Amino acid sequence: MEVTRQNFKEVLPEVCRAVQEADFISIDGEFTGISDGPSVSALTNGLDTPEERYTKLRKHSMNFLLFQFGLCTFKYDQNQSTYITKAFNFYIFPKPFNRTSPDIKFICQSSSIDFLASQGFDFNKVFRSGIPYLTQEEESQLREQYEERRSQINGAGPSLYTPTTGMSACNVPEDQRDFIRTVEQKVEALLKNSDQTLDLEPCTGFQRKLIYQTLNSKYSKGLHVETLETEKKERFIQISKVDEEERRRREQQKQQREQEELNDAVGFSRVIRAISKSGKLVVGHNMLLDVMHTIHQFCGPLPEELDDFKEVAMSVFPRLLDTKLMSSTQPFKDIISNTSLAELHKQLREKPFKSPTTECPEGLQSYDTSTEQLHEAGYDAFITGLCFISMANYLGSFLTPPKSHISARSKLIEPFYNKLFLMRVIDIPYLNMSGPDLQPKRDHVLYVTFPKEWKTSDLYQLFSAFGNIQVSWIDDTSAFVCLSQTEQVQIAMNTSRYAESYRIQTYAEYLQARQKSTHTSRKWADDGWADTSYSAAASGFSHSHSRMQAVKRSISPSLEEQNHNADSSWTNYSSVKKIKTDGCCSQTYADVAGSCDWPRLQPEEGGASVSPAQEEAEPEESSANQSQGKRSRRHKKRKSDASETTPPALFDVPQVW
Repeated sequence: MEVTRQNFKEVLPEVCRAVQEADFISIDGEFTGISDGPSVSALTNGLDTPEERYTKLRKHSMNFLLFQFGLCTFKYDQNQSTYITKAFNFYIFPKPFNRTSPDIKFICQSSSIDFLASQGFDFNKVFRSGIPYLTQEEESQLREQYEERRSQINGAGPSLYTPTTGMSACNVPEDQRDFIRTVEQKVEALLKNSDQTLDLEPCTGFQRKLIYQTLNSKYSKGLHVETLETEKKERFIQISKVDEEERRRREQQKQQREQEELNDAVGFSRVIRAISKSGKLVVGHNMLLDVMHTIHQFCGPLPEELDDFKEVAMSVFPRLLDTKLMSSTQPFKDIISNTSLAELHKQLREKPFKSPTTECPEGLQSYDTSTEQLHEAGYDAFITGLCFISMANYLGSFLTPPKSHISARSKLIEPFYNKLFLMRVIDIPYLNMSGPDLQPKRDHVLYVTFPKEWKTSDLYQLFSAFGNIQVSWIDDTSAFVCLSQTEQVQIAMNTSRYAESYRIQTYAEYLQARQKSTHTSRKWADDGWADTSYSAAASGFSHSHSRMQAVKRSISPSLEEQNHNADSSWTNYSSVKKIKTDGCCSQTYADVAGSCDWPRLQPEEGGASVSPAQEEAEPEESSANQSQGKRSRRHKKRKSDASETTPPALFDVPQVW
C-alpha cells in the first residue's frame, strides 16, 4: 500500500495493528545518497575496524535523507500454512508545518538520484506528498513553545472593543506609516459597517508585525486578528469583529488547529515508535545504514561512540536480523552464490529452498514477485521477509524429524540476532549489536604512507618481492597492504628503514598511534571525567527523574486519544543504558550455543546448534507478549559477561591468503 501525507492519518491505525499482530517485520529504505565525501570504496575499507566503519558512516552518510521507507509485516496462519502479509510503502519528506518547526537541510548524490530515476522513482510524490516527521526532542520543544503561547493567551484576560484615541504605542518607521495608516482606515470602516471580517492584502512579515502591534495598541478589544495562508503560501491577516464568547470560541479553534498540526508533524515517527514498542523481530538486508538512518532521522542524533550507538539501537530495535549476513553464513554460504537482494530472492525460490505461501488481505495492495519492483522500498521489504522465511524454514530440515515451518521466535534463529553485515571488511563479517565485536589478528598487515602521486601499481611494485599482496586504500596518501605471510612483515620493515618517499608501520603501530591521537583529542571536564558531546537525553532516549513530568506533558498524545490502536509514547525508554531484549530471547549467544547440539547445521563453522527438543520448546505467543517491557540489561554487564565467557565462533574469521 502506498502511503503519503494525504492518507497517512487514515492508514496509521492499520499500520499499528499490523505491527502489533505480526510475527516479524521487514524493513527497507531508499536514500538521496551514500557518501558526501570519500568514494564508496574508501568509505568501506577492507580493513576497517567496526569503530572506524561506524565513524565513517556517521560522518559521511547521515546528511542524506531517507525519503522512502518500506515496511512489511508477516503473520503466520497455522491452519492455512500461509503467511499473511501487509506491505506499506511510505513517502517521507520533512515539510515544516509552521515557522518555528525544524527546517531540515539535506544533500543529494547525483549517482544515487540518477539510479533511482532509472528505476522509475517518483520524486514529485516525495516532495509534494511526503509524510513529515519529528524526533522526540523536536516534538518536546515545539509542545513547550505551544504551551507557553497558550499560557500567555489565557493570561491576557477578556478583550472587548473599546475605541481609543491618541498615538499608537508602537514606533512605525517612516516608510511604513502610509501603509499602517491605510490599515487603520480599513479597520475603522469595518467597525462602522455591517461586515464581520476584513482580509488585508498579503504583506511582509515585518508589516504583519506592525499591524499586530498597532491594532493591539489602538484597538485592544473587540477584534480577533489572525494570520492565514493562501493556496500559494502567501500570508495575509484576517480581522474579525467579535464579542467575548466568539473570541474564546475562535481562540479554542485556533488552539485545536495548532494541536492537530503538531500531531500531524510528528507523522512517520509514530510508525517507528509503534515498531519499537512492539519489540518484534525486525529483518533487513544489509541493514546497517537502514538502522543508522532510521534512528538518526526519526529518533535523535547518532552518538559519537560505537558502544553508545549499540545501546541506543538496542533500545529502539531490541531484535534485528540481517538476511545479507544470514545468507553469507553456514549452512547457506556454500549453496548461495550471490547475496544481493534480487539474486538471493531468485536462488531461494529454487531447491533445496522453498518459497513460502503468502496471502494479502482484501483492500491492501499486494506485490507480485513475477513483476519485479526492485528499489521500491515496500517491495524490497516484502522480498527481504520472503528470503528470511525461506532460509529459516531450510534450517528446519536439519531437525529430527524435519520441520517445514520455523517460527521467527525459534532458537534456530537466535545465532543470527543483532549481527549486522559489514560490507567489504575482509576479516570481520558483522557488527555485533549486543556484545563485543570480533578482533581478528592482523599481524600480516602493513600501514603504508606515500606521496599523493602514487597509484596501486606503485604499491604492487614496491612489494613485488613478497608475492601476492592485497591493497586497501585509506586515502590519497595511505593504504593497508596485506602480505601473504606474517614472517615477511619484519623483512618489509627492515628494507624500508632508510626510505625517504614512503613509510611503513605494522598494523599494531598504526593502532597505537590512532589510540594516542584519540586520547589526546578527547575533552575533559573540570571534574576530571571525559566530556562527551553526545547527550542521551537530547536524543529522547533518556530522561532523568526530574524531567519525567515535563516529558509526559510534551510527548505526543497516545494514539488511543486520536482513535488509534497503539500508544505513540516514547517514554518506555527510561535510560539510554537500558537494553531492550525480548523476554523469550534474552539469552546471549554463548548461553544458547552452550546448551545446544547442532552438528549438521554448521559442520565447518563450529557455530551454535539447537536440538529438536529445544526447537519444540519455543515460547508461546502469550508468554512472548507478557515478557514485553522486561527487556533491559546494562551494556557494562554485557562487556563483563563477554570477558568471562568467550563466545563460540558463529562465523569463521576468513583467513587472508
